[in-house]
Amino acid sequence: MQKLITSLTLFLLVVLFLGLVVINNELLGDYRIDLTEDKVYSLSEGSQRVLNELDEPIVLNFYFSDAASKGMTSLRNYANRVQSLLEEYESRSNGKITLNIIDPEPFSEAEDRASQFGLTAATLGSVGESIFFGLAGTNAVDNQFTINFFDPQKERFLEYDISKLIYQLSEPEQVQVTLLTNLELMGGQNPMNGQLTPAMTFYSQLSQLYQVTTIGNDARQLPEETDVLVIIHPQNLSESLLYSIDQFAMRQGRILLFADSHYESDAMAMMGALQANQSQFPLLDAWGINVNLDKVILDGRLGLDIRTPEGSVTRHPGIIGLTAEQLNREDVITANLELVNGASFAPLALSPQSQLTLTPLASSSADSVAVDAADYALSQDPQSLQRMLDDTNKEKFTLVARISGPAESAFAAAPPSESAEDLNQAHVSRTTQLNLIVVGDADLLADRFWVQQTSFFGETIFTPFANNGDMVVNASENLAGSDALISIRGRGISARPFEKVQALQAKAEARFREQEERLQSQLQQTEEQLAQLQNVQTETGALTLTSEQQAALDSFISQRNEIRRELREVRYQLQSDIDKLGNYLKLITIAVSPLLLVSLLWLLARLLRRKASKKIREAIAA
Repeated sequence: MQKLITSLTLFLLVVLFLGLVVINNELLGDYRIDLTEDKVYSLSEGSQRVLNELDEPIVLNFYFSDAASKGMTSLRNYANRVQSLLEEYESRSNGKITLNIIDPEPFSEAEDRASQFGLTAATLGSVGESIFFGLAGTNAVDNQFTINFFDPQKERFLEYDISKLIYQLSEPEQVQVTLLTNLELMGGQNPMNGQLTPAMTFYSQLSQLYQVTTIGNDARQLPEETDVLVIIHPQNLSESLLYSIDQFAMRQGRILLFADSHYESDAMAMMGALQANQSQFPLLDAWGINVNLDKVILDGRLGLDIRTPEGSVTRHPGIIGLTAEQLNREDVITANLELVNGASFAPLALSPQSQLTLTPLASSSADSVAVDAADYALSQDPQSLQRMLDDTNKEKFTLVARISGPAESAFAAAPPSESAEDLNQAHVSRTTQLNLIVVGDADLLADRFWVQQTSFFGETIFTPFANNGDMVVNASENLAGSDALISIRGRGISARPFEKVQALQAKAEARFREQEERLQSQLQQTEEQLAQLQNVQTETGALTLTSEQQAALDSFISQRNEIRRELREVRYQLQSDIDKLGNYLKLITIAVSPLLLVSLLWLLARLLRRKASKKIREAIAA
């Protein structure tokens, strides 16, 4: 009887297990719990908003060379991560997204289709296999957008890239960018030398990506179709234009502002000037943003070397090179930039009463001071600027920032200069989400700070040596997306380090380096001895070694063999410690966890059986 009960219990446990598996796969597939530290397998609120705004069905074709990538463990793990996230998009889209997972085998129709989409096959592996690892999306009107290759180095922005592609498919119309400036962006005749100058490189890049409209400081209002407004070194803007910009911002329009304490790249403005060539944009104070255009940041650590009129080279603390250490690696705009050059930066901050949120994108080093812009404009000698660096007042300043949140309009009502015909919409007095990126410098847009020009068979070739243009394009691209897309930041990465293993490796490698340095030192000494021996043989014509020389050589060979044996022992101990740790983890994963689960199920079954027996006895007694 006892055997029958035990067998029945085991049978019921198996049935329960299979039933739970079926229920999980069929009914609970859309419900997941992401227990990772950075929630890398779930969607952020911004991505969910992008999915909620989908009006038409979208097809996502995920191409990964599964068969050709055998043995590429790291790449295949990342591919599983990408596929899992894409499946999450599909399950959360309410049927608006269809995901196709395709293995483009060589010489197949799938490979031809991947190439037609413009996906790039990377040559990887020991024998140079062509690996496709990209995403191609289409919408109902056959618009196509792609991610050519999922770079594991950009895993932190994987969700942003996928959400951006989905947003582009849902909003396929070209983005309208309005440039507000009086600078000669499109080139023309240089008034200093009479020569024709090409368009600024950043302007050419934007024109290739977006529909760009340029207006001057004398315009009365913004074009109605503006999606992104780029303001560069504004001065003397009319009240009607300021009101138009203010209302654009209050209606959650996106603005990229380049404001400068001293725009020194304008040759005409600098001729005979006795004061700083400052930008003027009074709306910032009303919105709760403090761009101190009366100050210029001098950085004793990041100042770039320039050539003086005398021909010498000296460091200029006002011309700054922002490296990866000063750029925000968590924001999509600056995450992959390495160098941004600029001059006479203005410090950025929020007003004390502001409700906005300021996220620094670029900052100076801690070896920086803020000096009067007027004094800076009059100081032509870098040596005098270096003397302005006061050791007692140095601090870190924000130079580029993303600013968002609630803000009040700078106008209580439409200005009297606006006629009824010009007001197409009612006055908006407040926004809950200001979308603004402020750069405290406009000089960084000038080619001389980031592009080198060379002549090649009569054509001018532009070669960037800094990432200024990339930052402008990244900022414009980010602002061109929806509010939901702008809100998405870099997420964590799925790969978690084995800290214990890394500690073991570091310890062994330290010992290895010590041994290696010993060996290298002895090798150098022996080579010197052998070189001396060669010289002696050359001078005397001797063909044999003396007993002392032979003894020295035998001693070195013996020491070298001993050190090599010690090196092998160090490597063996390293691998032995790692193997022990691996075996311990395997024991926990393979043996202990299932035993714990079985024990819990056995206790549950025993408890249920006791309750059943008790009820049976009570029923018999009754």
